[in-house]
Parts: sequence; C-alpha cells; structure tokens
Amino acid sequence: MTWPTVEDAPALHTKHAPTTAALELIYTHCEIVAALALDLADRRQLDIDHDLVRIGALVHDVGVYTLYRPEGTITPGTYIRHGVAGHAILQAEGWPEQIARICSCHTGVGLTRQDIERRHLPIPPGDYTAITREEKLVMYADKFHTKSSPPAFLTPDAYAREVARFGPDKEALFAELRDEFGDPDLEPLQSRYAHALRSE
Repeated sequence: MTWPTVEDAPALHTKHAPTTAALELIYTHCEIVAALALDLADRRQLDIDHDLVRIGALVHDVGVYTLYRPEGTITPGTYIRHGVAGHAILQAEGWPEQIARICSCHTGVGLTRQDIERRHLPIPPGDYTAITREEKLVMYADKFHTKSSPPAFLTPDAYAREVARFGPDKEALFAELRDEFGDPDLEPLQSRYAHALRSE
C-alpha cells in the first residue's frame, strides 16, 4: 500500500497546531520517535513496513493539539484523550486507518476497556491496544522521549519504573516489548537535540 509521504506529516501538523511553540514541541517529539523506531527496527532487522512506521510515528501525537487552551497550555486531565483525538483527525483528513490506529493505540503500553472503566478515563470505552508489529514499535519507541518541560529522553529502566505505577500487568507488557525490540541507542539523538537524559 502507498502511504502518505514524510512531506505530508509537517503539513498536517502545521494545519492543526494552535501555536508555533506547540508545533515545535509536538513535531520534534514525533521526529525523535520516528528515528528511534526505525533504528530499533534496523538493529533487530525486523520484517515490518518501514514506511508505515515512519509516517505513523511522524503523526502519532497530532491529537495533542486539540487539548490546548487559548493561553497555550493543555487543559488539565485531558492528555489521555490525545490518541483518540489524533485518530479522529486522521479519519477526518482521509488518512488510512492503519495510520489512525497508531495514534489511538500508542498511549502508555495500551489502554483496555477495563483500564478505562476502572480508572474512569475520559475517552470512549474500547480497547486501544497495539496489535500489529508496526503499532507496537511506534508505541514502544514513544516511551523513550517525553514532551515534559523541558523535553527529555528516558532510559528503558526509567520508563519501566514509571509504568510500574499502573500495575504489574503494564510492567510485564513493557518487559515483553523490551524483549522483542531491544533497548534504544539514545545517545545520538540526545546529542542532536540537546535534551536531558532521565535515568531515574
């Protein structure tokens, strides 16, 4: 299948970003996730659709733009909705469902209907879990960079400790992803973007 090109990604971001600052933050993060995902795929010689991984990673966080308030901050308590919001944006733009699913299935290590009901999350009930290897790879790569202020890279051990807060099942899912895809090489991207590395 022919996917949208890498040139289509910044155009989509620019169309939906409420501010230049939001665009720079979100698109830079997406570029980093794409680079991490493709590097992991190359080092493990994964049999995947590289073009789907690239474009999916480049737009996976486009839904974050819908959460911004006029003053430029994200509405508290809404961040969990960004994946579903991104899925809706891509559907409205006529993008393929395979890419839209990368948006809605990358949050954490996946959100199940039980997660949503138990935690009373403000998204429609359903299973937002990565199924294909491409979906899993983008979801996994996303765990190693955060859009916090300031943005930072996370070591695998740092994310493992973070995800453990959500239960042993989530911790085990991350461990499975780590076994499948390996640990990322963060140093080249850390040097390129001059973002800190969080190991705690």
